[in-house]
Amino acid sequence: MVLGKVIGTVWSTRKDENLVGSKFLIVRELNLDYTPKSKTVVAVDSVGAGVGEVVLVAQGSSARQTSITKNKPVDAVIMAIVDKLDISIKEKIEELLKN
Repeated sequence: MVLGKVIGTVWSTRKDENLVGSKFLIVRELNLDYTPKSKTVVAVDSVGAGVGEVVLVAQGSSARQTSITKNKPVDAVIMAIVDKLDISIKEKIEELLKN
C-alpha cells in the first residue's frame, strides 16, 4: 500500500466499458510526515475520496480486489481515506537524530 494525497481528477468520457462510472483521481505519494514525494499515480476511487484528502492506494493485482474494481483493467485503487497516522515515539526520535 502507498500513502498519498489526492491532488486532482482525470476526466475521461471514452473508456473501456468496464470502467464506465469509475472516478479517476491523481494521487501524489507522501512520506510518513506527510511531505510529498515526486511520484504520482492515477487510481480508481472506491471510497468516495476527494481532492486534498490523504488516502491509501493499493496497486497491481491487489487493486482488482475491491467490489468496484473486481475483474476490471485497473492497476491502482484508492481503498481507504486516512484519518490519522500513529507513529511510535522511537521512530520519531530516530528521525530527529538523523536531521
